[in-house]
Amino acid sequence: MSKSALTIWHNPRCSKSRQTLQIIEDSGVEPTVVKYLETPPNAAELKAALAKLGISARDLLRKGEEEYKTLNLANADLSEDALIDAMAAHPKLIERPIVIKGDRAVLGRPPENVNELL
Repeated sequence: MSKSALTIWHNPRCSKSRQTLQIIEDSGVEPTVVKYLETPPNAAELKAALAKLGISARDLLRKGEEEYKTLNLANADLSEDALIDAMAAHPKLIERPIVIKGDRAVLGRPPENVNELL
């Protein structure tokens, strides 16, 4: 498998993210690792990932983060685009890890979800 066939949006400080990366590497796949807190995805990349995940922006938000409260993201009137813009501006709000392969993606919660793409 080529290096670019599988991409993980990774946070090395997150145990679930590290476990997901370990499962990928243990399967013999060398993924492209994107440290999304250092190089955050833009709104278009987030929209593409959401489409591949088959979930809404609200489902990808980390609701325990301080920014979630300070930006009033619990407001049900906020549009999908507003939530995506908030995640692009504040990548800590993005649930992690996200593993992408072609036109499919999974959220590594639990880490074993990645087996669907391997």
